[in-house]
Amino acid sequence: MDALDAAILGVIQGLTEFLPVSSSGHLELGKAILGDTSLPEESLLFTVVLHFATALSTLVVFRKDVFEILGGLFQFKWNEETEFSLKIIISMLPAVVIGVLFEDQLEALFSGNIIFVGFMLLITALLLWLADKARDTGKKVSYSNSFVIGVSQAIAMLPGISRSGATISTSVLLGNDKTKAARFSFLMVVPLIFGKIAKDILSGDLAASSTEFSILAIGFVAAFLAGLVACTWMISLVKRSKLSWFAVYCFVVGLAAIIFAYAQ
Repeated sequence: MDALDAAILGVIQGLTEFLPVSSSGHLELGKAILGDTSLPEESLLFTVVLHFATALSTLVVFRKDVFEILGGLFQFKWNEETEFSLKIIISMLPAVVIGVLFEDQLEALFSGNIIFVGFMLLITALLLWLADKARDTGKKVSYSNSFVIGVSQAIAMLPGISRSGATISTSVLLGNDKTKAARFSFLMVVPLIFGKIAKDILSGDLAASSTEFSILAIGFVAAFLAGLVACTWMISLVKRSKLSWFAVYCFVVGLAAIIFAYAQ
């Protein structure tokens, strides 16, 4: 992978992280089109770094929400911020368990398995189509909802399953307000990304040569800047738009990926 490829993939990550179209799936498709031949571990490392960049962009855009949550927590009493934080923790549990128990199996999937990504995109399309049929409400995410949404987030660790698409769709299908579902979806992933980075740093998995580091840095900067731009206007797009539009997009891309893979 050269610097241009890293920049392109960074932009892809930044633009697709906040839309329900699977950023990991688009990264795998992008790597295949660009002819990336990284080992699964190296490929997953690059993906994690790009997700870290968009997690930072999420914190920048949602800084007011984050400061309000932290301010409420440091009051050390039961309030709305404490309740929201507890729901975030509950939503993290399924992904943490899956990530710990099946880390090697997940790494193996980040190796250009385009047919798998294609079929997962078709599943994402189905989820979005079903969610689009659900009635919008003013209901907040409950504790039980948080766990179910967390299960969707764990399943979305598979490349091709959109994390935001799966979590927002699940939340809407549970009867939650679309705007509240989107806010919860974008904030719930931030602790997981930082936790993954911390784990990799402590285990030494992020050790890289100066050449590899420069590639990771280019991808990181591209994803962060693209994420800042995307997060400011794409989030409102997700809230206002019909999810069926994204369902059609995922269906077309998924079908194209499967055809592309079989044509090789």
